[in-house]
Amino acid sequence: MIQMFPLLSLALAAVALVAAPTARAASPEGVWLTQPDRKGGYAHIRAHACGPALCGTVEKAFDRTGAEIWTPNVGKRVFWDMWEDEQGHYRGRAWVPMLKREYPGSIRLLGDRLQVHGCSGPICMSQTWTRVK
Repeated sequence: MIQMFPLLSLALAAVALVAAPTARAASPEGVWLTQPDRKGGYAHIRAHACGPALCGTVEKAFDRTGAEIWTPNVGKRVFWDMWEDEQGHYRGRAWVPMLKREYPGSIRLLGDRLQVHGCSGPICMSQTWTRVK
């Protein structure tokens, strides 16, 4: 005689898998803490959808003591037109406030970290940002 319990368990597991909502892939959208600049200042960058692409805007700035400050960079975009490729990298344009220039850039989500990278010719810069809870 066939044991009904294992078959019933298997059937219930299959139904649960089919009925379960599909898990959404991790998204870089949210607020990110940058690494400190040369003066020790850092920022919160909000990554958000802008049309079908991804953009990032300076939301807040802080001095080396952690006090919130105002700078002309607050409200400015630091990346835009970021499109996800097959490897999970987002590629588009990035603006570097310290240099006041824009470059081709990329970001890559690694759990609660965002790897930010850009190059101008042979000179490249990278930072790893941390998600703000």
